[in-house]
Formats: sequence, structure tokens, C-alpha cells
Amino acid sequence: MKTNIKSYILSAFAISMLASCSDFLEEENQMGLSEDQIYSDLSYIETNLNGIYTTMGNDTRTDERAWFLMTGTDEIQRGALQMKDGGENASLDNYDANLNSLVGRVKDQWNARFPVVSSAAKIIRALDNENIQPGTKEAQLLGEACFLRGFMDLELAMYWGEIPLIDLNKVSETGYGRQSLVDTWKFVIADLEKAAKYAPETNSAGRATSGAGYALLGKAYMSAPVETGLRDFGKAAQCFEKVMSMNYSLVNYADLFDYNTPNTAESLFELQFNNNPNQNKIQFQIGSRVAQNWWSDGCYFAGYDHVVVTEYAYSNIEDGGIWEDGDLRKDVSIRYDFSYYGETPDLDCVSWEDLGEDHDELKPHVKKYEDFRTDQHADLGINNMWNSGKNIPVLRYADVLLSYAECLNEINRTPEGVDIVNEVRNRAWGFQLPADKKWNSMSQDEFRVKILDERMRELLGENWRRFDLIRTGKFVEYVKERNKWAKRSGTIDEHNMRYPIPNEEIQQNEDMTTADQNKGYR
Repeated sequence: MKTNIKSYILSAFAISMLASCSDFLEEENQMGLSEDQIYSDLSYIETNLNGIYTTMGNDTRTDERAWFLMTGTDEIQRGALQMKDGGENASLDNYDANLNSLVGRVKDQWNARFPVVSSAAKIIRALDNENIQPGTKEAQLLGEACFLRGFMDLELAMYWGEIPLIDLNKVSETGYGRQSLVDTWKFVIADLEKAAKYAPETNSAGRATSGAGYALLGKAYMSAPVETGLRDFGKAAQCFEKVMSMNYSLVNYADLFDYNTPNTAESLFELQFNNNPNQNKIQFQIGSRVAQNWWSDGCYFAGYDHVVVTEYAYSNIEDGGIWEDGDLRKDVSIRYDFSYYGETPDLDCVSWEDLGEDHDELKPHVKKYEDFRTDQHADLGINNMWNSGKNIPVLRYADVLLSYAECLNEINRTPEGVDIVNEVRNRAWGFQLPADKKWNSMSQDEFRVKILDERMRELLGENWRRFDLIRTGKFVEYVKERNKWAKRSGTIDEHNMRYPIPNEEIQQNEDMTTADQNKGYR
């Protein structure tokens, strides 16, 4: 087996991208301390844990990795220039034969999560025992490590299916091969149960709490594939009720994406960034190319069109989309206006792209990650949208409420679910919801359709849409209908609900063979 060796250092820890999930576990401590000695030191464990949080944010939610899970849905698609030449670059929305086990961006996403999983697993092995007491420092650190491993495994399970499970007490039995779907989801749920039980109710910004653990546990219960026997909307509802009993509340929607108001009362888990040195670079990837060409990198809403909003997600209801008059979330979430200090750009500045009728550089873009501090008129000397550094909300109280409402509908308590949705909609109209915008009585099936639109309005661009479409079984239907490129190619299929296992993983992991590839991929 090919080996990559990295060092743990007592006072700090660093992770680099590695070739396979099993490689990451094969490390040597160059300081001469045994692993038992290192992990008996709670101060080291906490330092290590902080490093894992940083790694998770940097490796899964920055730069190109920030838009990867946004695209290929009915909410967000790749920009026209990215699609022009087809091939691997376009396959993430075309869902054609070019989406295969050799796609570098898929491999990158797979590899980005296993360093977090493996490092958290070492902390869990050191701390998890039958005598651990809730409320102790050991329990808090265990809960946070379980949250990190559980979160990454939840994403891996949703997007790849059966996965290797890194339990260092059992790895000699299980190896590094893919485990059954039932075992995969049991493992995820067990981790998130410990996160909910042991993580503290309050914590430093950017670190997990019991509320975040309960929120993810609820998502796991409502998302586990039906065939595992683990999907349970009743248990999910109980998890969300736990969160609702804590001190979270809805805030003004615009405050959620204002760098002056980070970590609001609505935030359950928020990745922490700044303009330097910990910038997230998202705006560089998803802003407007015309703005960049016309005004340079010093325009805060400039970028390179790697993803844009689908027509369904940016249009009003009367035009076949989702937006209703007066919904304040619309203009907070999506940029429609590309004028800048009294000047309007011209598409002629990118005529060299030769995109025919597919130009979308001045069509609606995701707005939530724009950071005016990077603008040439902000007088901060940054002058480059590459340095965008707003925090990234991952788990929010509004998501908990909408998820809870969905669970209530599934357990035949639809009227209560409607009331909960109206709490979120009330905020969307500035806490003054007009009577004609309130949801009223509806059937269970009608609720199922409407809640997915409501989740898009609330969570657009926050990396939950693919997750939602897969768990509700609407992935192929909605993407084929609403994603311009998938509709045009006509090749999306049920097997595309999963990504391919990277060929490199299969080749280098001695516990995998070509038979482990997801169905429909080569």
C-alpha cells in the first residue's frame, strides 16, 4: 500500500491532502512520544481538536471546494463558460459519462474529509470509555470529536453511500474497506448521539455544541436510507425539540450574512473566517466574471462564474420560480443588480468567451458570501475579492425549525408543521407576515412539495440542497427539470445520486476492489 507519512506535533497539528483514507492513519510521531502519551494530555487533545476544526473549514468549505456541493442541483448550476468545452469540468451538471472515477474534483472532496475523520478518531479512541462523565472536560472533547467525525461521515454517506468506517478500536477487524449501508448509518448515528450527549451546550465560536449535535442527529434520522430501517421521523423530531428548548432564536435574515454580526443567536455551528490569513476565497469562485473584467478584482461582487443560480431558484412564482412578493430573503440571497457606483457593465468585455446565447455572467448569482471589506472603495487596502472572509453558516436554527416541521408532517401532525413553517416565514417578511402569505391547512403530499421550495428560499447556497433532494427522492426529477445543463444533456440517472468512488482510492486501498465502485460508474 502506498504510504503518506505526516507528523503530529505536541503543540500544534497540521494536515495535508492525502491520496487515500487509509494513508492518513499511517503516521509517525517524530518527537519520540507514544500516541498513548500524547493523547493522555487534554491540552494537546484540545489543541489538536482546534486544528481539526480549521482543517474541516479549509478543506471542505473554501475556494473551489466551497461550490462543489452547491452545483449540479435544481438550485445552483455551473456557469456557462465552465460548461463550454464539456468533459470533466462540465460533468458535475451534465451527469454524463465524463462523471466517472477519474474526476479530480470528486476525488478531492472524498480525500478532504478523511483527514478530519481519522484525526477525530484518534481523540475518540483516547477518550471514549464507559466511565466517562457528562460535563467533564474529557466528555466535552469527546463530544466535539464525535461531532466532527459524525458530520464528515454523514456527508460521505449521503454522497457516496457505503464508506470505510474509521473506528481505531476495530480497524483490525474491519480494515479500510467500505462497510454495509446499515453499519455505515449506525456508525454515523452513534457518533452524533455522543455529540449531542457530551458536547457542551455553549462553546467558543466555531466549535460544536450539544445543539449542533442534536441538529445533525435529527438530520441523520430523517435522511438514513429507508432500506437501512434507521429512518425515523419521530426520533428526528425529538432531536429538533431538544434544540428548540435551548437558547437559539431567529434573527434578522440579513444579519446572518453580515460580517458585522457573526455568530448570531441563530447560529448552531458556523465556520470562522477572516480576510487574512484565513480567507475563504468563495467570492473569487462564484462572483460575476463581467464585473471582474469591467472593474477588476477590486469589485467585491466580482468573480469567475463557477456557479450561478438556476432560473427556477431566482425567478418569481408567476414566472415559474419560487419567490413571492415581499420575501426579504430574495435580495439578501441573490444578486440581480450588477450596477456599481452608477456604472453598468457590458457583456462586450467578455465577448472573447464566444458563449453564444448561454451568457450568464450578468444573470443572478449567489450573494450571501459577498464581502464589501474586499472592495476597492472600502478603504481597507484589501482590494481583492479573493480575500473574502465572512463566516460560513453551517447549521442554523431556521433549518432546525423547517426540518422539525417536515418531521411533524411525516408523523401525521401536518397542522403543527404548518405553524412551525410560518415562524420561519414570519421572519422572512421582517417579523410581520401578511395574512395572505401564511401557510394554511394542506395535505401531507402538498406539504412535501412546498417544504422543499421553502427550504430553497431559506437555505439557498448553504450546501443543503443536494442533501435534501437525495433524502426526499427528488434528486433526478428536479435536477432534470430545473438545472439547465442536466435538462439539456438528458443523461442524469438514479445512480447519479451518488458520486463515484475515486479510482485512486480503489487502486491504493488494499481493502477495496473494482467491485466496490458505485453502480453506474467506471
